[in-house]
Amino acid sequence: MASTVNPPPPGVLTVGHSTHPWDVFVGLLQRHAVTALVDVRSVPYSRFNPQFNRNRLERELPSHGVRYVFLGRELGARSDDPACYDETGRVQYDRLARKPAFRRGLDRIVREAARSRVALMCAEKEPLSCHRTILVAPALEGRGVEIQHILADGTLEPHAHALHRLIGSLKLSSTDLFRSRRTLVTEALARRAARIGYVNLEFATTRGSPNRKSKG
Repeated sequence: MASTVNPPPPGVLTVGHSTHPWDVFVGLLQRHAVTALVDVRSVPYSRFNPQFNRNRLERELPSHGVRYVFLGRELGARSDDPACYDETGRVQYDRLARKPAFRRGLDRIVREAARSRVALMCAEKEPLSCHRTILVAPALEGRGVEIQHILADGTLEPHAHALHRLIGSLKLSSTDLFRSRRTLVTEALARRAARIGYVNLEFATTRGSPNRKSKG
């Protein structure tokens, strides 16, 4: 009897809405045949770019052949759980990734990707400035999902290339020649998370005011 081979999980895109005009953003989705937009913002609203508020996305995307799915509660970069923050009040991505809700969110993405061309959406134009790349994409890659990022000019950047850029920007590649790439990636992601992670001073247990970076 011939053995069956399970197909690899389908690929997933990511995109940042940035300050794009509505028609430009829709054009990016159409260019890459996106049929399901998964919003991973914890707060799905934008004061400065209201065209990307959740209610408009839900109302208008279907007319362009795109379903809207909100998973900000599961895959967002903020949490109401104080245990997800360090003593300075900065969210810890590794703690978020261990939450049952986060794992359920990943399960939902994999299911969605099996029937749709999925793009994960957050706010930041630059993938490396967003938790969709630093937190969610590595977790999906761990499940065998191929990730590519839609850049502002419409080109696609493989996740491996984005990580290469991150390692280079931190000058790890030139100073750590004898460390494995996996180790370099782990350190690079941790450093980036420490820089962009959301800060909630209500959960801080020590004095100090770290910079607030992430809009996730």
